[in-house]
Amino acid sequence: MKRSRLLLAATAAALAGALPLAASAQSGPAPVLAVGGTLLTVSADGKITRAPDIASFSAGVVSQGKTASEALAANSADMGRVIAALKRAGIADKDIQTSNLSLNPVYAPQRSLPDGTIDPPSPRIVGYQANNTVSVRQRNLKDFGKVIDTLVTAGANQVNGPSFEVENPDPLLDAARTTAMQKARARAELYARAAGLRVNRVLSISESGGWSPPQPVMYRMAMADSVAAAPPVQAGELQLSVAVTVQFELVP
Repeated sequence: MKRSRLLLAATAAALAGALPLAASAQSGPAPVLAVGGTLLTVSADGKITRAPDIASFSAGVVSQGKTASEALAANSADMGRVIAALKRAGIADKDIQTSNLSLNPVYAPQRSLPDGTIDPPSPRIVGYQANNTVSVRQRNLKDFGKVIDTLVTAGANQVNGPSFEVENPDPLLDAARTTAMQKARARAELYARAAGLRVNRVLSISESGGWSPPQPVMYRMAMADSVAAAPPVQAGELQLSVAVTVQFELVP
């Protein structure tokens, strides 16, 4: 009797452990095929390339002072000139957004003395550093280099970017979707002919992919007073892509 109870308990435990696996295997309903039908799963992609119409970059000022208020005052004055320069260059208010504003202490460097002690023995604040950065969207790409030159002349000592993009990608992505579906359908027709069958209907469609820009050109200037000439910037092209996975029913 004891042996029977042990066997029953072991069987129940094994079944309990198998239940989650069985449930997960049946989480998605299988497509219902016609009698004699065959399931075919095809993946295809559609790609559209376009020249970008917007460049995003960041510009800011790092300032130092003996006190926190001195560092902030210097930073505010310099950043005010930078923002004014952006507006004079034709950048709209809606395309200028503060992305970072920070104030941090600056510590005296510590060094090890021959007797093994540290000088100074504990971190000592010798000043403060203020940082103010704005994110900028520029719509007139041909003037990008001139805008960077103007910013640096106005006092910006931190410039990063650009990252190129298309302002309205939806129509382009829709065109890529159409291309992907056409390719999937043509591929399904090819398989059906090779197997002596025909495509009866589409059972499911799933999509992945989207924005696929190339590596952005990174222009960085740190703690510089001026530039000799406007930096050359090439916008190139962006690729927008969509991938689809389509399930077809093939019948004799």
